[in-house]
Amino acid sequence: MQNTVTPTHCPYCALQCGMNLTPAADGTVEVSERTDFPVNRGALCGKGRTAPAVLSSRVRLTSPLVRSDKGTLVPATWDEALDRIAGGLGRTRAEHGPDAVGVFGGGGLTNEKAYTLGKFARVVLGTSQIDYNGRFCMSSAAAAGMKAFGLDRGLPFPLEDIPRTGCVILVGSNLAETMPPSLRFFTELKENGGTLIVVDPRRTRTAEQADLHLAPRPGTDLALALGLLHLVVAEGRVDEEYVAGRTAGWEDARAAAMAHWPEYVERITGVPVPQLREAVRLFCEPEHAMVLTARGPEQQSKGTDTVGAWINLCLATGQAGRPLSGYGCLTGQGNGQGGREHGQKADQLPGYRKLDDPAARRHVAEVWGVDPDSLPGPGRSAYELLDALGTDIRSLLLMGSNPVVSAPHAAHVEERLKSLDFLAVCDVVLSETAALADVVLPVTQWAEETGTTTSLEGRVLLRRRAITPPDGVRSDLEVLRELADRLGVEKGFPTDPEEVFEELRRASAGGPADYSGITYRRLAEENGVFWPCPQLPPQEAEEAHPGTPRLFLDRFATPDGRARFVPVSHRPTAEEPDAEYPVLLTTGRVVAQYQSGAQTRRVDELNAAAPGPFVELHPRLAARLGAAEGDPVAVVSRRGRAVAPARITTAIRPDTVFMPFHWPGEGRANTLTNPALDPTSRMPEFKTCAVRLEPVTAPVKNS
Repeated sequence: MQNTVTPTHCPYCALQCGMNLTPAADGTVEVSERTDFPVNRGALCGKGRTAPAVLSSRVRLTSPLVRSDKGTLVPATWDEALDRIAGGLGRTRAEHGPDAVGVFGGGGLTNEKAYTLGKFARVVLGTSQIDYNGRFCMSSAAAAGMKAFGLDRGLPFPLEDIPRTGCVILVGSNLAETMPPSLRFFTELKENGGTLIVVDPRRTRTAEQADLHLAPRPGTDLALALGLLHLVVAEGRVDEEYVAGRTAGWEDARAAAMAHWPEYVERITGVPVPQLREAVRLFCEPEHAMVLTARGPEQQSKGTDTVGAWINLCLATGQAGRPLSGYGCLTGQGNGQGGREHGQKADQLPGYRKLDDPAARRHVAEVWGVDPDSLPGPGRSAYELLDALGTDIRSLLLMGSNPVVSAPHAAHVEERLKSLDFLAVCDVVLSETAALADVVLPVTQWAEETGTTTSLEGRVLLRRRAITPPDGVRSDLEVLRELADRLGVEKGFPTDPEEVFEELRRASAGGPADYSGITYRRLAEENGVFWPCPQLPPQEAEEAHPGTPRLFLDRFATPDGRARFVPVSHRPTAEEPDAEYPVLLTTGRVVAQYQSGAQTRRVDELNAAAPGPFVELHPRLAARLGAAEGDPVAVVSRRGRAVAPARITTAIRPDTVFMPFHWPGEGRANTLTNPALDPTSRMPEFKTCAVRLEPVTAPVKNS
């Protein structure tokens, strides 16, 4: 394999940037540009360039670990570790029933692993208690998309359409730091004469690129969208022909929007009326326009309604289901899209089928060779599952997630994990969550295995194995096969990713997310295939289905083909500021770290760029607190206290502070965040909660 160049994709965000990997003589792996992939055209952010650093045995796990009688994790053989896991899960199931066993997955797992994990939970364990950390990513956008369009795919068009539209409203996304290679699409948009509107309470690096920056108070994006729709109606900018011909439910949505007049919206959001009017002008004057949302509006206890309001704006102006127009969601995690399409989510079966649909159950059960009645029903959502640990759920199998850092109300979740009778974790590194486990299994990672992922565009991609994993490391597919065998299911869990994908194709056939026309051979020859991509009967086509880069051009995925307006109204966040907690906290990411930081915090170059947490606050707020740049500041919510150095900037509102969420320990932002859930998506309210600030005299600890 020496000097062999392997084309593959980055292991981090949902752009899934193309890259080439070459093993070097010293045992390291070199990353080089892969200019043929259209999403990044060879460009990579620092995380992508340094991704091979986590392949090193210096930072990753290479042996199973088990909890000793003394309470420490010690090396063990694979047989001993697997026997312990099977014994722990099996005892819980026998003594307390199948739903006392939980399974928690991750948005970084390949489609093959996500599919097999969902099958393992439902067929081997018989539990309904499975969900994944992708619930914390774009579940609100998914729920809103299903209501409006009848189908959820992050972007219903490829990124390459963005530079050719006339205006983009980017809501709650700091792409310059979260997905840097994507920023070029927006630069090209402006070069082509289009305009960019950024909605964010902070003047981020992305907002600095905008023609218009709207800085609403956190948690008021819903009112902002309704205010813009009000102005669209009042100024006669509704596309009446489109609304009549391609939508339903407009009158109720119109009435709801008309209750949000501009001056009222300014009082709620803090966005001046002239800026609201300018945003409507910029959005409505071009022939084509788009709205793209990310975690800002989605990670709220009203996230589904908030995204729905932005979709209503697109529908009222005729900017959906047309070329170079539409609403899209910028999925965050590498396989957040595919991870929920194929069975990790509590209420879904492969192919984006609903678990409570009898026809869906029959189809998937036939593929799996089981009785449909044996499949459990829908289970708890991610936070509700974590909250039930140690009570209803007594044992947990966790793959590819680090909720000790990433979950809301994280100190509570950490205690719930500690209260379990048994915890098993499969991971690449000894994360903060893995450190609590009874058994930890070292598993292969992106460059050491082949598998598919589905990008934010709905583009199914093939990640190729470039190197041999170190001795002592096995794949997640091997782990699940070994556990299934020990728990009495000897067939149905292959370890070859292509064999798993062939089964996934059959399970997804005819479903909303139909992958049946996609093969490994096609993916090896093409730069991905957009789903839905059904397998065509030979008599209907001489060639394979081409895939569907652009959805909804002819009809929406609803019974009558019409998009649905959903009437929504503004309501406060779950926790508004008061005299005791007078400031709003919002959270997010920095360019050099990723998610819970479990992998990026092990890369020296990335740590040099972003060594620890901080509290971003406005100079006026800092002056009231008596804090100078770099001083330790305590941020206190009703759930806990976090301490980090002050970073003073005019780029944030005076009533708001910002903390990145990549670090554990004293600076853990998610110690503070509110687990209040959206009633539809069950998304926690990460993006806003009430806090107070306190000066600190003791030294700051960053980990």
